[in-house]
Amino acid sequence: MKKFRCLVSAAAAFAVIPSTVFAHVGDHGHSHNLIDSFTSAFAHPFTGADHLAAMVAVGMWSAIAVRPAWRAPVAFVALLIAGCVAGFAGLAVPGVEPMIAASVLVLGLLVAVQKRLPWGVAAGIAGVFAFFHGAAHGAELSADTAMMALAALIGMAAGSATLHLFGMGLGHALLQRHAWIARVGGAATALLGAVMLTRLV
Repeated sequence: MKKFRCLVSAAAAFAVIPSTVFAHVGDHGHSHNLIDSFTSAFAHPFTGADHLAAMVAVGMWSAIAVRPAWRAPVAFVALLIAGCVAGFAGLAVPGVEPMIAASVLVLGLLVAVQKRLPWGVAAGIAGVFAFFHGAAHGAELSADTAMMALAALIGMAAGSATLHLFGMGLGHALLQRHAWIARVGGAATALLGAVMLTRLV
């Protein structure tokens, strides 16, 4: 029970993070070595409410409504990496910020309604949103060499997977005991996404 309460407390903390704390706040500067590249990229998904909320929501939704649960998170990480590569390459991806905001709204709603979808559809939804998250990350992170870029990609994937696993664990705990908490958390996440969208208008 203590473990469950800790999970719920963490979920509540994520839900009330101010929407002004976004990950897209400017240049992070150049890393000096592979470890710096990895650690900076690993931490990056945790630094803004938009990325954090979306990735935790993917994990929760997958645990609650997608079978097998691991496929949507794997698709998210794979397309996140593709988006990061595009960002590293300087590709101008249109609509990044609106799509990230939309991802928080949509994924929050999917958690709230606990909508069950075929895994292929679920993976497609997660993957499309992930590409835009990745493009934003890649544009913000920097790498002076190919090896540093690879370290950053691995770090980004690892950080994102960590959030997915947390969300999946949280989803399993809530599903088994108090499914209504997942609905409330999903609604709060969707509200965050809606606020983000209105600020972009």
